[in-house]
Amino acid sequence: MSGDLSETRPVTAFREFATGAGLLGRGLGLVLRSPRLLLLGLVPALLSGILYIVALVFLIRYLPDLSAQVTWFADDWAGWLRSTTRVFGGIAVLGLGLLLSVLTFTAVTLLIGDPFYEKISELVEDRFGGVPDAVDVGFWRSLRRSLADSLKLVGISIVVAVPLFLMGLIPVAGQTVIPVVAGAVGGWLLTLELTGVPFQRRGQRLRDRRVVLARNKPLTLGFGAAVFATFLIPLGAVLLMPAAIAGATLLARRSLNKPIAITTTASL
Repeated sequence: MSGDLSETRPVTAFREFATGAGLLGRGLGLVLRSPRLLLLGLVPALLSGILYIVALVFLIRYLPDLSAQVTWFADDWAGWLRSTTRVFGGIAVLGLGLLLSVLTFTAVTLLIGDPFYEKISELVEDRFGGVPDAVDVGFWRSLRRSLADSLKLVGISIVVAVPLFLMGLIPVAGQTVIPVVAGAVGGWLLTLELTGVPFQRRGQRLRDRRVVLARNKPLTLGFGAAVFATFLIPLGAVLLMPAAIAGATLLARRSLNKPIAITTTASL
């Protein structure tokens, strides 16, 4: 067969997952073009980071005691079996702490830095065509909505984290399968948090963005998994929060069938 025929590759779940993960990289590229905005975005994340680092130090300091408390049922077991169980218990406690810290860190940081992240998200939107039907919610009303949505997501995070913690006590599966499940759940909740700003700009609340993002789960989970993984890196959440906001804005636009191809040469 002759002729210049272009082959269209099918859209698969894996490709959408990879595309979602790549949006974090695109967000990082956008904020790096504006050191001033990057610095502004880092300030609230740094303040939150200091608080969480202190909390993590205390958690690690008292981890042996906490591990013994959650594995109280093994007090009368043979020495090697009791020690092994408490190692698994310590891993589960640490995993629970990391999961909750990643999820609540995002909520706290977004509340502290709401004006800064709103500005970053707005400039990203403008670069890709803007939001003609943007809703002017107002600062205090927007803050109240953000607080309400964040409290809901933190509550959901705690409810989800408890059974994951209990399953984390299961030998082998608790250290292999459960972390993957926790990453997927954590990534989904993180995405719901981070996309709050661009959805609020359109007058949409938590329930609305949950429905929209669920229409393309691979794309959403790809972005969420990338953010979750990088936030687990020491200082990753602090340094990449501005990029995560920019990437979440791109994700929101794509999920709402808005263009994410550059339509203006204006810098952020």
